[in-house]
Amino acid sequence: MAQINFGGVTENVVTREEFPLSRALEVLKDETIAVIGYGVQGPGQALNLKDNGFNVIVGQRRDSKTWDKAVADGWEPGKTLFPIEEALEKGTVIQYLLSDAGQIALWPAVKKNLSPGKVLYFSHGFGITYKEQTGIIPPKNVDVVLVAPKGSGTSLRRMFLEGRGLNSSYAVFQDATGRAEERVIALGIGVGSGYLFETTFKKEVFSDLTGERGTLMGAVQGLFAAQYQVLRENGHSPSEAFNETVEELTQSLMPLVAENGMDWMYANCSTTAQRGALDWWKKFRDTNLPVFRELYSEVAKGNEARKAIEANSKPDYRTGLEKELGELRDSEMWRAGAEVRKLRPENL
Repeated sequence: MAQINFGGVTENVVTREEFPLSRALEVLKDETIAVIGYGVQGPGQALNLKDNGFNVIVGQRRDSKTWDKAVADGWEPGKTLFPIEEALEKGTVIQYLLSDAGQIALWPAVKKNLSPGKVLYFSHGFGITYKEQTGIIPPKNVDVVLVAPKGSGTSLRRMFLEGRGLNSSYAVFQDATGRAEERVIALGIGVGSGYLFETTFKKEVFSDLTGERGTLMGAVQGLFAAQYQVLRENGHSPSEAFNETVEELTQSLMPLVAENGMDWMYANCSTTAQRGALDWWKKFRDTNLPVFRELYSEVAKGNEARKAIEANSKPDYRTGLEKELGELRDSEMWRAGAEVRKLRPENL
C-alpha cells in the first residue's frame, strides 16, 4: 500500500506495482469466486477475473436473458455456469452483483449459504449502509468487503481488453478471518482495477448516489438540455445546437481533460474560449452548489435510497423505466445526437 498526496490530503492507495497480479492469484488460489448476477457489473468483473486466471463461476437464473448472455460469453452450464443456489453453495467468495432491488429479494438465499470464512463481496455500499431498509445484515463469521469500479461494467471490460485499468474504491466492512484486506485487494486487482483507493461502505454509497444524480448523469443531462433549449430558442439548428452542447464536449474536450486536467484543456483552447470559461465557471458553481448540498443531504438521510427501493420494487418498474428512457431517447436533442453520431468518420 502506498500513501499518495492528493491536493494536500494523503490517502492510502494500492497499485499493481506493490500488489501485482501474481500476488493476487496466490492470495486467492484456494478460492472459488461465484459471481451472482450477470447484468451491469457481472460480465465485466467475471470475464476479467477469468482471463486473469482466477477460479470463477457464474450464478444466474436459468431460462433468462442473462443466462443466455453468459452462455454467449463462454460460460459453460454445469462447469462454470450454474443456477444461483448452486453457485452460492460452491462459492467461497460470493460476488453479490445483482441490482440493489435484486439483492434485497435474493438475500435470504444468500444468507443461508454464507458459511464461516466465506467472503461476501459488494460493488456498491447500498445494501449494507441502508440495512434498515434492505434487511441485508451479514452473519458475523464472514468477511464483508467492497470493490467499486468507478465506471460501468462495460467500461471495466473494455479498458481491460485495451491493457488499461479502471480505478476502483475498496473497503472492509467486516473482517472475520483476519484476511479480509488482502482478499479484497486481490479481488480488486483481479477484476481489472487501475489502482484501488480506500473508503468505507457508507462513503462509497454517499459519493456514488451523489455522483450519479449529479455530474455523472443527472446534472450533466440537465445542463445539456438547458443549453440545447436556449440555442434552439435562438434559431440555431438541431445539428449546431447538439454539436456545441454535447459532441464537442464528449469527443474533443473531455478527452483532453482526462489526459491532462481542466487547466491544461483551458490552456490549449482559444483565448476567447479561455476568457469565457474563466469568467463563467464560478457562476455555474455558485448556482449549483445549493442543489448539490440538498442532494447530498437527501442521500445521507436515506431518502434517495428509499425512493430507489420503492420504485425498483414495483412490478411495473420496467414499463415505467422504458417510458422515462423513451422521453430522453425521443427528445429532439438525442434524436439529433443519433444522426450526428452516424456522421462521425468512423461510422461512414
